Amino acid sequence: MPEPLGPVAKECVEAYLFASPPLEVLLFRRPPARGRIWVPVSGKVEPTDADFRAATCRELEEETGLLSRPQELIDLDWAVPFVADNGETWRLHAFAREVPRSFRPRLSAEHETAEWVSVEEASRRLHFEDNRAAVERLRRRVPGSSG
Repeated sequence: MPEPLGPVAKECVEAYLFASPPLEVLLFRRPPARGRIWVPVSGKVEPTDADFRAATCRELEEETGLLSRPQELIDLDWAVPFVADNGETWRLHAFAREVPRSFRPRLSAEHETAEWVSVEEASRRLHFEDNRAAVERLRRRVPGSSG
């Protein structure tokens, strides 16, 4: 895990929605104004969030319409510091949640589309290395997934 680049100014969360078997991940593509990159659900922890799990549940509802309880989340034990666009050090905490493959998200303005893909395809599409590493952690955690 990378060393922090300075004091952590903001905590963030990300959520990987998955279905299994076979293991597939639901990825989201940002609109052109945000680079059209493929990402998981993500966002900043707000002062009103009780903890990282609560923040993840809130982000899932805001970005996909999915109502979740904290106990439904799988902690991927992945907390990664990174430098935000403003130069501050932020830290990202990764979680996953199993959903039926039939789940179709209600997209927020943060995403233009969503698509179910294999873990291998997710690794090709995801823009950030830490996202690819989190998907690999998910693959190792899900019983019966290939690899």
